[in-house]
Amino acid sequence: MKSNWPRYVVPVVVFAAALLLWEWRVHALGISPLILATPSDIWTALIAHWDVLQPALLFTLKITAEAFVLASVAGVALAVLFSQSRIVEYALYPFAVVLQVTPVVAIAPLLLIWIGYDNVNEVLVVLAWIIAFFTVLSNALTGLKSADHNLIDLLKLYGASRWQILWRVQLPSALPFILTGMKISGGLALIGAVTAEFVAGSGNDLGLGWVITLSTRNLDTAQAFAALALLSILGIAILFALTVVEWALLHRWHESAVKREG
Repeated sequence: MKSNWPRYVVPVVVFAAALLLWEWRVHALGISPLILATPSDIWTALIAHWDVLQPALLFTLKITAEAFVLASVAGVALAVLFSQSRIVEYALYPFAVVLQVTPVVAIAPLLLIWIGYDNVNEVLVVLAWIIAFFTVLSNALTGLKSADHNLIDLLKLYGASRWQILWRVQLPSALPFILTGMKISGGLALIGAVTAEFVAGSGNDLGLGWVITLSTRNLDTAQAFAALALLSILGIAILFALTVVEWALLHRWHESAVKREG
């Protein structure tokens, strides 16, 4: 049985070495802290400005979670609808593509007008949802269409209904695709939440995106990097949580998650 310790130790060692190299190079080259903060400066800023960063982190997490849930539910629901009716797919799928390729920077001002400047948080959720939605839809639809057609024909031969075929064959077949789409969508929802803050503001609350904007305006590079560090940690946590969910749902039966020896 192979040991898994290199999988965890090697990244930690490389990351620590990168931080030490970063710290040394900044001091050795005499780079101004206004241009590039050192890891020690970032840690100091993280502690000193935690009263600002902590609520900003929670705000960004809230926007990300809401957008992710909406993207997952809407993506899977539409994929199921498309898989059951080609006419509906032909009619609506192009609109989903248009929504995906439209830059949020271009539609943020319109959403602010339509939804209202008093509801900026809702605008942020919608913008983050737009960025995260299509990945779930496309992966779920591919999974539903990848079900064993011979097995579907057999169930039809025995008189199974559309709902029974969907529940017994198509959804289990699509589950790995759906979970993969959700893993990607989780990161995209975070990116969307921060991007939305850059282009639409954040109302009366401060998210990490807006903290970065204010910090760079004030030439507080260390605080900006501290907010970036929190975003990275949050992104890793989201990916890890969704990976655990994927493993819990697939490890007993699907080839992608079944553990093998050797």
